[in-house]
Order: sequence, then C-alpha cells, then structure tokens
Amino acid sequence: MSETAVIAPPRLSLTESAAARVRELIAMEGKPNMMLRVSVSGGGCSGFQYGITLDDQVGEDDNTFVQHGITVVADETSLELLGGSEVDFVEDLIGSSFQINNPNAASTCGCGSSFSV
Repeated sequence: MSETAVIAPPRLSLTESAAARVRELIAMEGKPNMMLRVSVSGGGCSGFQYGITLDDQVGEDDNTFVQHGITVVADETSLELLGGSEVDFVEDLIGSSFQINNPNAASTCGCGSSFSV
C-alpha cells in the first residue's frame, strides 16, 4: 500500500489584484528579490493589528509560499491568527489599500486594520 501526500490548503491566500499591486511596488523599489510579508502584532483598537510590508529577509520561524508569482512570508504565530485569510488590494472612491479578509476575526475596527479573536 503506497502513501499519498496530502497537500494542505494554504493558510493565507493572495488575490490576483493584490499580487499585481505587489509586483508594481517591487518594481518601484527596484529590488526583484523582495517578498510580501504579512504579519499580526498586538495593538490597534481591537487587540491585534495587521502588518503588510515588503521584505527581503526570511527568519527562522517564517513560512514562505508563492501565489500568482509573488513570494509571501509570514511567521508561524501570525499564520495561526490568519488561517484561511485572503489578502486583497482594493481601489474605490475613498482610495486604495490592502485588505485582509480574516474568517477568524470576531470583530474588526472601522478602518479594518485591527481585529480581535
């Protein structure tokens, strides 16, 4: 009896819109080795806040994966809070921003940059 590998679904996904914006930002930086770092830290008006930055370093507890040609980096603790989330880039009349659709968030603040579980 042979064993088959079970591939777990990604704990964090990236929309094509977000990937396109990250490609633009990397091009503006002029550093093709940059990656999208998604993180969660304590703070904000709801208890935790999201962080989205460009980074060229991978730490010991970081997980990396590629979606739509973009390397995404997140530490293990952040991934526990972001499990099943989707990073999107939205442009509307108010402006443009990265947004995280987090199914684990019990509540979010009005600006969408912090949440509680």
